[in-house]
Amino acid sequence: MSTPSRYFHGMQTAHVPARTTPRLVSVLTENWTMTDPRDIRGLVRMAQEAEDAGFDMVMVSDHVLLGPSAGSQGRMANPRDYAMPGNQDPATPWPSNLVLLSAIAAATSKIRIGAIALIAPLRHPLVLAHDLATLDLLSEGRLVIQPTVSWHKDEYDALAVPFNRRGRILDEQLEIWANVWSHSPVSHTGEFFTFEDVYLEPKPFRTRGPAMWFGGERVHQKMIDRLVRYGSGFHPVGRVEDEDIANLRAALVAAGRTTDDFEMVGGTRVAFPGDDSVAPLGEALEEIPRQQALGFTTFAIKPSIFIDDRNEHARFCSEVISRVATLTT
Repeated sequence: MSTPSRYFHGMQTAHVPARTTPRLVSVLTENWTMTDPRDIRGLVRMAQEAEDAGFDMVMVSDHVLLGPSAGSQGRMANPRDYAMPGNQDPATPWPSNLVLLSAIAAATSKIRIGAIALIAPLRHPLVLAHDLATLDLLSEGRLVIQPTVSWHKDEYDALAVPFNRRGRILDEQLEIWANVWSHSPVSHTGEFFTFEDVYLEPKPFRTRGPAMWFGGERVHQKMIDRLVRYGSGFHPVGRVEDEDIANLRAALVAAGRTTDDFEMVGGTRVAFPGDDSVAPLGEALEEIPRQQALGFTTFAIKPSIFIDDRNEHARFCSEVISRVATLTT
């Protein structure tokens, strides 16, 4: 699932970072109201158009499969909206994010590529470490990942992964990745995975591996621990309280880190005039300066929220860059 950051309220004490030029991220998945979900090459072209316009990053979200409970909370009223826990048609297309990002990496040269969110516990950590290292090398260090445990029990059940232990699985995976990306050979004995003297090659482009964000619908201690130990960015969903940001900042400081080089990822606020219409772009972009003043540096935008015509995408990307530049200078 994607993790759009659409609402930020009450954060009065956030530190304003030195960087003043917003980074813009295009959300490439979930645009099925404006492009054919079988046209995967079309998504690659959209990434090229975003790069040409000046976007900093494209992101692709993740599901391996969906089950009947995907729509258990009622399907989204407007199909242009973000897919969230329990609001999806089980037949919603989710292309393989790492395969798609590999094609995008080969077709672009500057724009960052994001596997956000990546449901790590559904895959063996060594297989995923190998794929991510290769993709980071292919993109020459442009890869950003956001490992997550996600929400969809049907998906875990179908893949025979214990849903109620997914958080512990992720923590063990993160430890394994840090080791196999940095040196060889590596041995590991854990709760879920055990192996001896493995050589995982080639190593990623960067010694520590891909840049790593963490986020979710609430800021809990486990998330803070992962952010402090492995993270380079914070990408929340929904409302974030003063206390959440204060706790995160305190934990970073205690670990000898600061938020000055820590990417804070926000997004555009959406108000659809109706269930059958797109949202007004200008109104949504007005959210960016407010979030920027609260310390957020990077902002995710999903094109199909604002346009229905795929042929308008390149123009849309340029318009977003222009409008944001005007709003934030």
